[in-house]
Amino acid sequence: MKGEVVFLYAFDLANEISTSRVHEILSARPFPFEIRMDRTLPKDMPLYKPLAIELPPLAAPLNGAPVRLLIRIYDVGVVTMMMRAAFEADATGGLMRCHNPQLADGRTLDAVALDYCAKVCDGLKDSIVRRTEFPPPPETYTVFCVTDLGGAKDANSWLAEQRRAVAGLLSETAAEKLSEPQVNEVLRIQRSFENTDLVVIDWDAALVVDLTGYVDDVLYALELANLQLEEFRVMDQRLDKYLDRAYDDLDRRRMPLFGAASKMLRHLRRFRVDVAKLTDEVTHITKFFGDWYLARVYLGARDRFYWINGARAWSSGWPSSTSFTASSTRR
Repeated sequence: MKGEVVFLYAFDLANEISTSRVHEILSARPFPFEIRMDRTLPKDMPLYKPLAIELPPLAAPLNGAPVRLLIRIYDVGVVTMMMRAAFEADATGGLMRCHNPQLADGRTLDAVALDYCAKVCDGLKDSIVRRTEFPPPPETYTVFCVTDLGGAKDANSWLAEQRRAVAGLLSETAAEKLSEPQVNEVLRIQRSFENTDLVVIDWDAALVVDLTGYVDDVLYALELANLQLEEFRVMDQRLDKYLDRAYDDLDRRRMPLFGAASKMLRHLRRFRVDVAKLTDEVTHITKFFGDWYLARVYLGARDRFYWINGARAWSSGWPSSTSFTASSTRR
């Protein structure tokens, strides 16, 4: 079994990044990112193209393999990072070591991503509009991309035979410990176009198999879904802060002053406009999915991530308004 493990990071840096003013990132000239369209799609479909750069491999390898670093800049205020390292394994269980790995120099990939995010943010300071608090916690996701199944030619038949092992890999749990209902849940969201490809999307990780060797289009669909989850999570946190401040102001006054109340309402109205604008912009970046298969992959990721956002809201004690309102725009 051969392929790459891909670690996705999405950082919300600002309300907006003026990409037309970005001419250099980390001493590299950015280029509009494009994916290869091999399947049927409308020819007049506009494609969203974020700015992208690919840096030299990291100095320290991961499990003996060099790590490629790709950075993309989105005008919705998000910077994404993709770290890719090749792997070879005798079986699916051999990829367990790729969860939460460390580089040969002892650094975690999370620490490396934060370091590069700070450098990118500093380089974009003249292009950032209304910068968010730094360092922002990123939304992370792991994708296991397999391009060689060790002789197997039918990806879907292979999955049928390896379903428990794949569920264990994506759950980061020994396969023999999983219950059958959990295996079914992990494998619930699957997509496939031909017998040579398939996608299995779980909460924190996905498996992508493409025996032709091209996985960048599916990775891009997953990257955008992960990016949207980060944007809506930050939006939810901002609304919580606004509401907490409003309640505190009201509690401090037994008889609220009309002027203070009006000021609070103005802040909340402005935030409402910001939410509407951001939701429209974040949704707009996925309008390129004229490729129907990629659209199905994206919708599968959106469906899975919807429940993540809802679960986060419940874990805090009670579902906040934006967690379900923002998430519902992605169903």
